[in-house]
Amino acid sequence: MPTKLPPWVNYGLLPLMNLGMAFLVAGLIVVILGESPKAAVDLLVYGAFGYGEAVGYTLFYTTNFIFTGLAVALAFQCGLFNIGGEGQAYIGGLGVGLVGIYLGHWPPPIGIMIGIMAAALFGGIWGFIPGWLQARRGSHTVITTIMLNFIAASIMTYLLVNPLRRAGQQIPESVTFDQRMWLPQLHELFGGLGLVIGRSPLNASLLIALVCCLLYWLFVWKTRAGYAMRVVGKSEPAAVYGGISPAKQIMIAMTLSGALAGMMSLNEVLGAQHRLTLGFTGGYGFVGIAVALMGRGHPVGIILAALLFGALYQGGSELAFDMPRINRDMVVVIQGLVILFAGALEHMFRPWLEARFARPAVPAVA
Repeated sequence: MPTKLPPWVNYGLLPLMNLGMAFLVAGLIVVILGESPKAAVDLLVYGAFGYGEAVGYTLFYTTNFIFTGLAVALAFQCGLFNIGGEGQAYIGGLGVGLVGIYLGHWPPPIGIMIGIMAAALFGGIWGFIPGWLQARRGSHTVITTIMLNFIAASIMTYLLVNPLRRAGQQIPESVTFDQRMWLPQLHELFGGLGLVIGRSPLNASLLIALVCCLLYWLFVWKTRAGYAMRVVGKSEPAAVYGGISPAKQIMIAMTLSGALAGMMSLNEVLGAQHRLTLGFTGGYGFVGIAVALMGRGHPVGIILAALLFGALYQGGSELAFDMPRINRDMVVVIQGLVILFAGALEHMFRPWLEARFARPAVPAVA
């Protein structure tokens, strides 16, 4: 008889065990380097949460990971593996950048709203392409999304070196947008309410990301369309038997996934840089895969996993500064270990937990 783990084990205990093993291995590496693991953890936590500015930067990075984690998780719901978050975020940023360059003089609510829609639209189109290729031509999304990452990077390089480059300079970046196109900074918003937080690039895109988490949950678990998508992800033959078109669901899933990844650009382009630059995606699309895996595809889990990686990004900078033996590359190793145990070795503890906590799965009533 099929069995399943209780939710508190599957969504809580198992990720914590994987995370604990990752930090245990990282601690052994720190010992080999001749440093104290406890001191390293203290610096990491302080650098991420010890003062207002640090919290702001941690949440700034967290915002990027929420968007990319949601993008990967939505594709997972349909049984798809979207590795194209980098390219989709890049093209989403292109949409935002074009709006900022040519419509930046529009009134703030209108220009910013068009920028948000452009990020979702451009990212969605870049996600639709591999979805269509798999649905209609049988091309696997893993291959096509990786290839489209390089194409997106090449397009952005050409545009920022040539037509979109600010006149009179050699740096490949666009003009700075009009201030009416800048997303509000949260330290300014909170300051207006009498709450003082550290100055950082944290901006209103965090609120947009949290709204996307709610919409993701409502769509996946509370709508007919989300149910159809999950059926395709579980079993295409069952979906066909039930009158659901797998091809249609694949294209919808990849389009929505690309839109979510494209909206990551709001945080960097409208919230922090206020112009279009090369490399603003910063690897966030790939880390989003680990965020989705650790979060078990649930928005609450994705927020917590994104916060973890945001803390690693920000706290790792403090750690690398105060412990010279643990440089930035070592921090990347720690992040890689978390990804390894949360992803490739995710099932390492599952058999042991199933032997102790699994219960018979209750068959669905027709």
